[in-house]
Amino acid sequence: MSIAELRRVASQRPKGLPRAARRADERDNKAALVFLLPWLVGLLGLTLGPMLVSLYLSFTDYNLLQAAHFTGLDNIVHMVHDARLHQSLKVTFTYVITGVPLQLAAALGLALMLDRGMRGLTFYRSALYLPSLLGGSVAIAVLWRIIFGDDGLVNDVLGVFGVASRSWVGDPDTALGTVILLHVWTFGSPMVIFLAGLRQIPREYYEAAATDGAGPLRQFRSITLPLLTPMIFFNLVLGIIGAFQSFTQAFVVSGGTGGPTDSTLFYTLYLYQEGFGSFRMGYASALAWLLLIIVGAFTAMNFWASKYWVFYDD
Repeated sequence: MSIAELRRVASQRPKGLPRAARRADERDNKAALVFLLPWLVGLLGLTLGPMLVSLYLSFTDYNLLQAAHFTGLDNIVHMVHDARLHQSLKVTFTYVITGVPLQLAAALGLALMLDRGMRGLTFYRSALYLPSLLGGSVAIAVLWRIIFGDDGLVNDVLGVFGVASRSWVGDPDTALGTVILLHVWTFGSPMVIFLAGLRQIPREYYEAAATDGAGPLRQFRSITLPLLTPMIFFNLVLGIIGAFQSFTQAFVVSGGTGGPTDSTLFYTLYLYQEGFGSFRMGYASALAWLLLIIVGAFTAMNFWASKYWVFYDD
């Protein structure tokens, strides 16, 4: 068709159709904006707005009672020489580096057990998921402190074997370990994700591997583990972010002090003490932004490293 014929066909089209289409698009855009308005108000008023305010306060001396006084980089300089901050970073990094891998290992092991098609799978899956719903609550943290206390259940069981009684939460050498154990116990969420990933692996892969003489261990190493790497990566990222934000467990187990001798002084607990205990809200805001930078750095490193070990079947 020539250019002249194309122009003639275009000139014969109804002129009202494009205008009607534009009006329909405008109505759709307005309707979409109305539905998005509550979310936009929340984003600006509850997220971006407070973030910008806290960014400004991180460069000030603010105690909640008087006007903020701009101090420049004083809060950052104070961080460099803050011994308790360094201790909280040490405790938090130990918690993250130890607790997250142990939790993922426990979740994967239980998911492999549940994937065998046992009877009552729904009940076991719900029962094992329950700790994830309760693990972050104050009640469970209080119960955990009692269990590992002087007269707790742990000492009662160990006493049968002749082990001397001790306060596991009151000993600087074991206090952090009890909190890590509580974190590992909340394996429900990653376990369900691993179980869903296991159900997506085609059975033909295992049948072919068994035909070639591969045993269960070789099948796990060559089939299960590579095809589960996307789920491992997902759980790892969320686990690290959640572990850095842990607060309730350390607050309750240590009685809000981070003790004994700051052995459970988590970063978020120290941030809380500075902001709402000492009313140094400016310094607490700076600590919050440092935590954001740390979590962002860990997340970025995980995404960068994922191209070397995460396998996608497609």
